[in-house]
Amino acid sequence: MYMVESKGGAIACMLFSLLLLGTWPALLTLLERRGRLPQHTYLDYSITNLLAAVIIALTLGQFGPSTPERPNFLTQLSQDNWPSVLFAMAGGMVLSLGNLSTQYAFAFVGLSVTEVVSASITVVIGTTLNYYLDDKINKAEILFSGVACFLVAVCLGSAVHSSNNADNKTKLDNYSNDCKDGVRTNGVTSFKPTNFNQGGTNGLEDGDASEKTKFGTAAFLIELENTRSIKVLGKGTLIGLTITFFAGICFSMFSPAFNLATNDQWHTLKDGVPHLTVYTAFFYFSCFCFIIAMVLNLTFLYYPILNAPKSSFTAYLNDWNGRGWALLAGLVCGFGNGLQFMGGQAAGYAAADAVQALPLVSTFWGVMLFGEYRRSSRKTYTLLAGMLLMFTAAVAILMASSGHRK
Repeated sequence: MYMVESKGGAIACMLFSLLLLGTWPALLTLLERRGRLPQHTYLDYSITNLLAAVIIALTLGQFGPSTPERPNFLTQLSQDNWPSVLFAMAGGMVLSLGNLSTQYAFAFVGLSVTEVVSASITVVIGTTLNYYLDDKINKAEILFSGVACFLVAVCLGSAVHSSNNADNKTKLDNYSNDCKDGVRTNGVTSFKPTNFNQGGTNGLEDGDASEKTKFGTAAFLIELENTRSIKVLGKGTLIGLTITFFAGICFSMFSPAFNLATNDQWHTLKDGVPHLTVYTAFFYFSCFCFIIAMVLNLTFLYYPILNAPKSSFTAYLNDWNGRGWALLAGLVCGFGNGLQFMGGQAAGYAAADAVQALPLVSTFWGVMLFGEYRRSSRKTYTLLAGMLLMFTAAVAILMASSGHRK
């Protein structure tokens, strides 16, 4: 089987993983804003997310001869390695819960802030756990400087959301006062739901057919509320941030659990049983992630949460609107996770947490695709710039702390 063993190869895996893991949330956000139910999207996403793990296991996990020390993927499936398998499954469970939570958090606090807060919590807790699990192979003075940058970033991320939320409230209040036809921000039913066109703007059907909404305007916020599947106008900031913090706690646990699955630091395997390879552990990890996602989202079809519309399994099967994007998101996330684990096994899982700087990528998509922070105040832009600067510093510092697993 193919194994990444050099520090350079590990860093390359981390960088590519960073790009992929920062992109898939944008695809889910795109579908939610176009009105596709999150339950439908996440069911599709989960299928190809598992498919990515199977592809990696049957290719990279099967290359070359199988040895007693490094058995191939199919060989390990029949070995007595269940303690490590259970750690891998536990990691898949918390990742699934975290990903599902972010699907709803995207609607309440936006793509950028969701990724900033959850990723920062992940690094502060997860990196510390991985550092000690990996027997301190990473350079502590460098590693925890990067963790400090993430901790600052989470504070700035919360401030960015608070400032941007105040900006949006001001826009909506002004729009309500200036609107000549009596439309109010708490009664957006005067606007007909529309779909986003390819140019990134929407036609606001308020009696003036020539008027087009622009990113960042009050009219854009109102029309977005009509179009999206989860209604958020008038909801408190606390709901979105609570979901985001829960997701961050879940994300902080999956990498340490995977670390235990592949390196058996707690000596749970019997003598002579080889450690799980990255590819075998990732397969079990993704299988349980898939099971949890299926159970929860099939339940949410009939018992939706957070004002999402009720649906059914038949409606899901017939919903082909945006299915291709949801399937693509699953593949992108699956390969991104696989690359993170490959880099972590070579250079230390604490250093591999550098991929949690994915807000560098997701903020780009948030601004370019969804108009986040358009026409905001100077205060919001200053906080946003500071947040991105701290993430840039964090990813560079964490990768510089890379060690080498013996």
